[in-house]
Amino acid sequence: MRFIPSEAIPYFENMIYLPIIINVLEKDRGEIEIGSFKLKKPYVEIIEGALKAARHEMKETNLYLKRNKMIVIKRLNDGTFTEYVFMHDGHEERRKYLNIRLRNRTEELISIYFTKSGEHHTKGAVI
Repeated sequence: MRFIPSEAIPYFENMIYLPIIINVLEKDRGEIEIGSFKLKKPYVEIIEGALKAARHEMKETNLYLKRNKMIVIKRLNDGTFTEYVFMHDGHEERRKYLNIRLRNRTEELISIYFTKSGEHHTKGAVI
């Protein structure tokens, strides 16, 4: 029997994915900045836009979790699965996420952030 309400799960999962997304984007930005790209600025701007959106969402998620007394704890990573503990209103639920699923979902989310960032940067541009 589950005690964690289903509407809380997306917030818990944001606390899994958003730190990963932010970490990956920061590392990628660093690689682009030191890399041998001829035109670095467009790539850095897209990453910066995605980082800004992810950080904003992280801030909103942290506020929601704090207001609702929710906690996410990363537990074990056995190389195949990573276990997280979701705590809400005195209830605890353990969930295991397949690491390949975490990676694939992170890629999907980064693509979404890039699309949003790209739309913001191309507004009014002649294409």
